[in-house]
Amino acid sequence: MTSDEWNLFIIVFFSAAGLGYFVYGKKQRRGSALIAGVLLMVYPYFISSTFLLVLVGLLLMVGPYAVRRFGL
Repeated sequence: MTSDEWNLFIIVFFSAAGLGYFVYGKKQRRGSALIAGVLLMVYPYFISSTFLLVLVGLLLMVGPYAVRRFGL
């Protein structure tokens, strides 16, 4: 697979995860999950590097857990 195909796969994966976070955050009234969901759906528009797409996506996915667990 070429880099463009990987980028597309990564964008779809993190956007789908963002939709899940958004729905979860809205139903459970968890602001951190809601915000992370919106950011996961939007951030790929601004980043073109595959490495940065994965890094930022993983950080955004772990963010709500860190906020809830450690109170950050």
